[in-house]
Order: sequence, then structure tokens, then C-alpha cells
Amino acid sequence: MENKKPRDFGFARVGLAVPKLKVADPAFNSGQILLLIEKAKKEDVDVLLFPELCLTSYTAGDLFHQQVLLEKSLKVLQEIIGKSNDRMIVVLGMPLAWDNQIFNCAVVFQGKKILGVVPKTYIPGYKEFYEKRWFASARSAISKEIVLLGRRVPFGNDMIFQAANFQKLAIGVEICEDLWPPIPQSSYQAIAGATLLLNLSASNELVGKADYRRMLVQQQSARCIAAYAYCGAGVGESTTDVVFGGHGIIAENGEILKESVRFCRESQLVIRDIDFSRLLFYRQQTTSFGDSVFELNRHFRKISFKLGPEKSYLLQREISPHPFVPQGASQKDKRCEEIFSIQVAGLAKKIEESRVKKVLIGVSGGLDSALALLVAVKTFETLGLNRKDISAVTMPGFGTSQRTKENAIKLCKALGVSLQEIDIKNGCLQMYQDIGHDVNIQDTVFENVQARCRTNLLFAIGNKVKGLVLGTGNLSEIALGYCTFGGDHLSHYNVNGSVPKTLIRYLIRWVAETQFNAEARLTLEDILDTPVSAELIPAKDGVISQKTEEIIGPYELQDFNLYYLVKWGMTPQKILFLAQLAFKGKYSAQELKQWLILFIGRFFANQWKRSCMPDGPKVGSVSLSPRGDWRMPSDAEVAAWLEEIEKEDNNG
Repeated sequence: MENKKPRDFGFARVGLAVPKLKVADPAFNSGQILLLIEKAKKEDVDVLLFPELCLTSYTAGDLFHQQVLLEKSLKVLQEIIGKSNDRMIVVLGMPLAWDNQIFNCAVVFQGKKILGVVPKTYIPGYKEFYEKRWFASARSAISKEIVLLGRRVPFGNDMIFQAANFQKLAIGVEICEDLWPPIPQSSYQAIAGATLLLNLSASNELVGKADYRRMLVQQQSARCIAAYAYCGAGVGESTTDVVFGGHGIIAENGEILKESVRFCRESQLVIRDIDFSRLLFYRQQTTSFGDSVFELNRHFRKISFKLGPEKSYLLQREISPHPFVPQGASQKDKRCEEIFSIQVAGLAKKIEESRVKKVLIGVSGGLDSALALLVAVKTFETLGLNRKDISAVTMPGFGTSQRTKENAIKLCKALGVSLQEIDIKNGCLQMYQDIGHDVNIQDTVFENVQARCRTNLLFAIGNKVKGLVLGTGNLSEIALGYCTFGGDHLSHYNVNGSVPKTLIRYLIRWVAETQFNAEARLTLEDILDTPVSAELIPAKDGVISQKTEEIIGPYELQDFNLYYLVKWGMTPQKILFLAQLAFKGKYSAQELKQWLILFIGRFFANQWKRSCMPDGPKVGSVSLSPRGDWRMPSDAEVAAWLEEIEKEDNNG
């Protein structure tokens, strides 16, 4: 994997450069621009974006009509291009006179070659903006080409800049106000194939405007399923009437990856690596994006270029080891509240539709059944039903520990639900005898008889009391097939079916702290501290001997693998590449590979269980319901995925 480069996995590096500048001083400004270009080169940036009119300053006013300023801008542009390298695409803003008009332009160049010039389309002439006094719209341009520095170059707002040696990267350029109208220029560019949308801007600062600007960028990147880089003019602009803050934003498909420091008095370079493979996967999956091509009534010219040589570098991008878990306490609280509300709403509708007044849950003293029980209690509270009509059944078997049994009982009492205890050992012994199985052989037969015995009891009691059997299995177990078919695989409704294990811990902790009494909270804290186990094998010296994560791998790794395989369709090699960054120092490369191989093998082998899984609410972006998100043949071959993992070793 050490021989692999980020571009091998679909990444390219984008930079925002906010230079120190002086008003109407192209010579000074070009010097600052060159310093940032050189700095970006050392950081292996592929595409570098500068602010609107950064060669002259945005606030030059009527000086834009002065020949001195226009000619000086051309002179320093030539100096900048003469000193630039062939690796990086640079986009900077300047005024250009052509067709008897002056245009506010973005010049796109690579090394000594100018790829094209994009004039601004929407020219503001309201409030503090007077651009129509100086600049013409791209729509009023006559020419499709202009002569710039002695060479003919493409000109217009109808260009997509396409990397010939990295087809995932296609660049669309718009300027400031072009983002503000109901249909931004970048919307057309995205439909035409642009995956990276660049905005050179000079948006001044007002109270609350940064939040609005951030929202625009975030939403446009999401709507266009694209990366969006926005680079605003800095504090060096004139403050005669307004102030500029140098706001820079890099977003990817609705997520803000990085922002500049506003009001910084020094030049800034902001860098992030964009995952273009992920963007294309999501576009291909989202059929409505493809359908939008019918709204494209414009033709775009494709301007080809080649990115510079690939280099190995440390990815400038946060890779969370727990992608299902939001970052930050406030976000976690909000996410947990939303998930819990969805679970409660789903169960409430199921109870109303089925016209039952009772719910049955097998409680083990573990995380999953605890969460299902909490959902049931909140649902009954919402519907105005009696908690005593929630029948919690604890069914100790050969591997049940005293700790989990006591926690199950204490939790039920603290929540005020009905509790029934049925020891399953005698029933299981009878079945072992009936099928001729040696009870001392503690294999899959030994375990599955217990799981099915518990489920049979729940359904039998459900028949007796006319109640609904609530499932408890989580998304991680469903993905790995770590459930017994005809056992815990079955239920009338499963509220946990799309909640991954790594998120369940946070969800239970949030529910404990915000929804229930101190007695329940103390028990839930101990349940959270208990090792995850199916408890189907007898304990050794009173200690749980069957630890789930020793069998199927650490849940944090398997949830990581699940997220990137299912949500983003990533190759095993790319998953390993990201896992090595996310879990650096915690797991070795061999451990990551070992557990990924196990995950992929089990994921394919257990689709048949998912093909007939019970109903349950979708709560997040990944779900494996055969009726919605995931439709996969039960007999699909896993060979290609396993071969792809080994390919890296052979090539390395």
C-alpha cells in the first residue's frame, strides 16, 4: 500500500490562496500571488484558486477604466505565467478589455499555457455593488476567443476544463455573483460534467453574511454532487465603504471540509484533498442527477489539460475512524435525538397498524436489547399506553453471566415494564437429545439451538397475549450475518435494523442521560461497560468467554468497512488505504487486511439472511433492507473483491 498514491484512489488536491494585496497595485499583488503559487507547488496542489480581481484588487472602482491599470495587469500576468510550473492549474481574477468592453475574468492557466478565460456572467448593480458601471456580462461577449499575451485563447462562460490523464477531474469556473441567482452557472457546469466547481469571489463582510455564504456553498456542492471551492478577497481591499474578510471554503457534496481564517492580515493557503471517485459514484447512483441532463440547453466546450506527475503525500483530509458517529458533542446529541425519534415513530405506526396493545422483547442485559426496550418504553409513552403491556422476557442459557442477567432484571424494573424469566437450558437439553447432539460439543448447533429456542418462546408468548415481537439485531450484525436464521434473525419489527453497533453506544448513552431516571441510567452505564457477547458458550470462572469482537472483528473496523463498501462502493484497496490513515497506530496493516477479508467474505455469504429480514425503520444513510437500499443476489460471487485485495500485494 505504501507504493500507492492518493490519485490512484481518486483524490486530487485543491488549494485556496488568499493573498495580501494593495488596491490598484498589480506589481505588489503579483509578487504575493507568486509566493503563494510557489508555496502551493511545495504542497503538491493540483488546482489553485485565487480571489476575484486579485491582480488589481476588486475595489479599484473607476480605475478599471484607466489604461494604466489594464496594461499593468497584463504585464504582471505575463510575469506570473512565465514563472509558473507545469504541475498545477492556477485560476486567478483580473479585468480584461475585449470586444469594446471590460470583463471581470478568471484566467485559467497551467505553466506557460493559458487554457481559457472565463468572464463573469451575473454583474451586480444593487446596494453596495456597482460592477455594472465598469464590467459587461459574459452574455454580451461577441468573441469565442481573445488574444491574450500574444496567443489566441478560448473565451466565454461555456467551458469545462477536463484532465485528460485523470478523467474524474473536470473543472467549472464561476465568479462571485454567478452563485447567487436561482440557477447558478455552476449548476449547468455540473450537469455538463464538471466535478470541481471554482468560485473567485469578492464578497464583503456583513453581520450574518458568512453563515449565508457558507450555506450557499454547502448546498451548491450537495445539489451538484460536486466539490466546490470558494475563494474570497481579503482584508487588503479598500475599506472606504465595506470590509472584506478573505473567506475561503472547500466543500464536497454538502460537507464543509475546510475554511480559511477570516480577517487574517497575512496571506493564506488552504488545502484539502477531494475524493472525486466518491463524487462520481454518488452521481451514478443518484438517477435524478442523470435525468437533469434534459434541462441542459447549453453547449459546453471541453478544454483538455494534463495534471502534473502523481506524488505520494499524506492525505490532507480528515478520515474518521467512526464514520457513522458524528463529530462534536452537539452534533452527536442532535443525531441521537433524531435516530431515537425515527425508531419511536416507526414502532408507533407498527403498533397502531397491527392493532396490538402489547410488545414482547427478549432482554439479555446487552446493548441491542437495551436500546430496543428503551424505544418500546418511549413509544408506549408517546401513544399513551401502559408500560406494563411491554413484556420483557429474560431467557438465561448456558452462557448467561450473572452480570448480564442482573442488568436485564434491574433495567426492566427501573423502566417499569413487565418482566418474565424463562430458563431455556432444559428445553435446549431436550432438543440436543432429540437430534442426537452431544451437549459437550459446543459448536454452531449448540449455539443455534439456544437462539432459536428463545425466539420460539417469544413468538409463542406473543400468540398467547396477542403481542408484537420486537427485534433487537443491529446493522453491523446484519451486514456480517452474525445472527441465527430462524432465531434472533426473526421478529415482527426490528427497530435496530439500520443502527450500526458503533452508534448504538452513543445512542444508549444519550437516551440514558436525557430520557430516563437515575436508576435506569446507572444500569445502562454498566451495560455499556459490559463486553459484547452472544453468551451462548458457558463462562469460564465466572468470566464471559465468548467475546463477539474476537470472532467477527472489532466493530469499529467492521462498521468502517461497511460504510465505505456499501455507501460509497469503494474497492477493498481504497478501504484499506483509508483505514490505515484512520486507525494509524491502533491496528497494523495486516490486522486491517485480515478483518476486511473476513468482512467481505461474510457480507457476501450472508446475503440470503438479509433477503428476508423483518421490517424496520431506516435511520441513516446505510441500510441493508432488501425492500429499499440493498438488493443483491444471494448467490453473488465474492472472488473479484477478494482478488482485488491481493492485487496490491502482487503489484507492490
